Parts: sequence; C-alpha cells; structure tokens
Amino acid sequence: MKQDWKPGTMIYPLPAVLVSCGKEESEYNIITVAWTGTICTNPPMCYISVRPERHSYEIIKRNMEFVINLTTKDMAFATDWCGVRSGRDYHKFEEMKLTPGRCTVVNAPLIEESPLCIECRVKEIVSLGSHDMFIADVVNVRADDRNLNPETGKLELAEANPLVYVHGGYYELGEKIGKFGWSVEKKKT
Repeated sequence: MKQDWKPGTMIYPLPAVLVSCGKEESEYNIITVAWTGTICTNPPMCYISVRPERHSYEIIKRNMEFVINLTTKDMAFATDWCGVRSGRDYHKFEEMKLTPGRCTVVNAPLIEESPLCIECRVKEIVSLGSHDMFIADVVNVRADDRNLNPETGKLELAEANPLVYVHGGYYELGEKIGKFGWSVEKKKT
C-alpha cells in the first residue's frame, strides 16, 4: 500500500558533485551540489541549481562559468564539508587539501582529485523559488587518464567509485547489473 506525502524532491540517487568557480585565485570557491543533471545531448548542456544566498551564487553569476567535478568515495568527507561550510569563511581548496587545476576553456578552476571535470559556460539563469537554475553549455570535459581503458580508450567512470547522494546520505555504487540496451540485446547462439 502506498501513502501520500507532501510534494517534494524525491528523485534519487543523484551525483554528489563539487562545483568549482571563480575567475581569480582570490575568489576560487567550491560548493557541493546535488541538484544537477543533463539537459541535452546535442548540444551538450547541463544545469546546477543554487540558492541565491550561497557564496558561490554571486561568483558564478558574475563570471558565468563553473566546473562540475564528479566526486568519489575518497572525496566524500570533502564533498560534505564543502556543502556545510561557506566560502565567505573558509578557503575550501586549502582546508580540504584539494588542488585547483587549470581548465582548457573556462577560467574557473577544476579539482585535480576529481575523476571527471565538466567545464560549463552559463547560457541562462532561471529563478525557480528556493533555487536558481544555471543552465549551461558544456564547453569541455577533462577525464583523468587513470579511468581510461588502455585497450579501448573508453572512459570507465564506474571504476573511480563515484559518490551519489540519496535523501540526505552519501553512498557508493554497487555491483553492475546490466548495460544500456542489455534487455533487448540478441543472445549469441
């Protein structure tokens, strides 16, 4: 039997990402975001939703660029910490011993410890209520070569042990149970 609950955001799991921003090193900041996702494949577009009162909000709005850094089990503590501490009070890269790296296209820093860094340029900001959505073009992706299959060149992101967020908790992925299209694949005889 199902129960009715008040309307809420219950689409889980979501990636727990660290969004890095800032044009100059003096304004570099990191914010933890779970309200993120893909909007379009071609052209590649994604979004992050941020509360206007967050320190990173004005930095992103001013520079119109940010980087979505996927996180791992090893980055779980830093991911949580960067979400509960303000960049107004802390230099998060220093505090969490994370390394700011140079992006190829945008001026915001990437996080070297991240297995995948998605460089984004804001296309539109939509005010929605508690959060504003930054709709962005993906202008470059930086992948850690440790997660590339040496034989195929394919990105094996699951091998990085990505961190996900589910209703207030952080989790690692479990065992692979299938792949895209496996349910309709022709069986080899």
